[in-house]
Amino acid sequence: MAYTPATNRFKKKRMSEINVVPYIDVMLVLLVIFMVTAPLLAQGVKVELPEITSKPLKQMEQEPVILTVNKEGEYFLNIGENPTKAIDDETMVARVAAILKHKKLSEVLVRGDEAVPYGKVVVAMSLLQKAGVGNIGLVTDPPAGNKRKRRK
Repeated sequence: MAYTPATNRFKKKRMSEINVVPYIDVMLVLLVIFMVTAPLLAQGVKVELPEITSKPLKQMEQEPVILTVNKEGEYFLNIGENPTKAIDDETMVARVAAILKHKKLSEVLVRGDEAVPYGKVVVAMSLLQKAGVGNIGLVTDPPAGNKRKRRK
């Protein structure tokens, strides 16, 4: 009579099911995180852009660097630790130069409020050129269906 080990007598049937409960828990946590952070990503500085008929820009692979000039003439960059905090001229030049060196971008977009003096936007464009920006684009809104009265 042959010897049979005790482990062969009571073989356990292997389980072929996957327990998905931990994966569902992880997905729910990720969903909550994205729901909380998504509104934070859409924050910015409120400006009234001029309404002009122009050709839209091509879609860029990377997020563009946008310099915003509000109606008080303050500068804001969309990249940095606090994009809703105004920055001075020197800080703006230093940050844009560092971003251009790091990201290898050549274009920066300027969002100027329609109530800001023209000279403030020109100074911003001059500072961007000083930082090494090759191309500067101006951001506008498409005109609304009704014609707005022009300011005199």
